[in-house]
Amino acid sequence: MSTNQATAGASAPDAKPATKPGGPSRIPAPRVLPEAMPFWEAAKDGRLLVKRCEDCGETHYYPRDICPHCMSASTEWLESKGLGMVYSFSTMGKEEARYTLAYVSLDEGVTMLTNLVDCDAAALSIGQRVKVVFKPSEGGYPVPMFAPA
Repeated sequence: MSTNQATAGASAPDAKPATKPGGPSRIPAPRVLPEAMPFWEAAKDGRLLVKRCEDCGETHYYPRDICPHCMSASTEWLESKGLGMVYSFSTMGKEEARYTLAYVSLDEGVTMLTNLVDCDAAALSIGQRVKVVFKPSEGGYPVPMFAPA
């Protein structure tokens, strides 16, 4: 028997353990600006907030006081259902260092740059339905990311 063949019931010495679903292993604490505090406080409760402009009606993300569509300062918080679809994604790294960045278009009409987690990157597809999950950061607020719905 060659050294590369495994005997029945034993694993090959070069066999790699099954890889776990990819995702960031360390999540730095987010930089929290005063105008985004409601966003981060909601994240602690597992709720995703986006902003909507009261003048033009457009939603936007990331949270900011001024609407990027019409420059109005008249914005309000809107609670998202946290559901959307993968618009685009890219997986980088190998094994434990592997992670997937994605643009996710929420059902509320806004697109977020985020991470896809708790999934096999090889099974992801454009248009796939995803839901928000909150991952703990290093000493800060939980960060919204997305997993298959």
